[in-house]
Amino acid sequence: MKPAMKLNYRLLESPNKASTPIVLIHGLFGSLDNLGVLARDLQPHYPIIQVDLRNHGQSPRSPEMNYDVMAQDLLELLDELSLAKVIVIAHSMGGKVAMALTAVAPDRVEKLVVIDMAPIDYNTRRHDSVFAALQAVTQAGITDRREAHKLMQSMLKEEPTIQFLLKSFHNGEWRFNVPVLLDQYENIIGWNDVPSWPHPVLFLKGEHSPYIQDSYRENIARQFPQARAHVIADSGHWIHAEKPQQVLRAIHRFLDTYKQ
Repeated sequence: MKPAMKLNYRLLESPNKASTPIVLIHGLFGSLDNLGVLARDLQPHYPIIQVDLRNHGQSPRSPEMNYDVMAQDLLELLDELSLAKVIVIAHSMGGKVAMALTAVAPDRVEKLVVIDMAPIDYNTRRHDSVFAALQAVTQAGITDRREAHKLMQSMLKEEPTIQFLLKSFHNGEWRFNVPVLLDQYENIIGWNDVPSWPHPVLFLKGEHSPYIQDSYRENIARQFPQARAHVIADSGHWIHAEKPQQVLRAIHRFLDTYKQ
């Protein structure tokens, strides 16, 4: 395994300096801005660290992309910031990074909130059309966001997905490493079970999302025996964008329940 990478991050100080800091982690094709709605609400109560994962945003690029190395990247950041304990809130792929962190640094994570992701190997390629659209924009030599939008509309049906992806399109370049993400996609959708981690975990599921299913309960309970789940009604995979207030209420209830 290669050395951990120094991740790009943003630190938001809080008036409540005694609180355990919260680390916010984005998902695939994302950046540290993606969970901004959560950061703004939580920052009065907790110091906030927003991170760009490797091969995303302004963090370094690497041909290696798996949950072991991404968890090591996070541990490197905790060491850099001298953080003995953190609460982690993470969406999608970021949720798997957070769960992997409980294996490499079990005593450094106090509580965990996983937004619409399960600790399983999905064996399902959900993003091939997205990769095709991203590559088409690059191959066409497009530098204008409006032109990129027009091309992507011909290939992707979901307008929110297009808008989300275009947030990372700057001067004709994607701020995520498309070739590596495609090459390492099996690692991204895959999973190696982590040792049982006996601390509080909240899994938030979008009602209409396929990422957390009843059939995954045994896997979740084996790895996270203190897990509890909450379903956000009438929402898909992007729960925090679709139903931010409901997500925040669930997070606050969870954090308040397990205050130390």
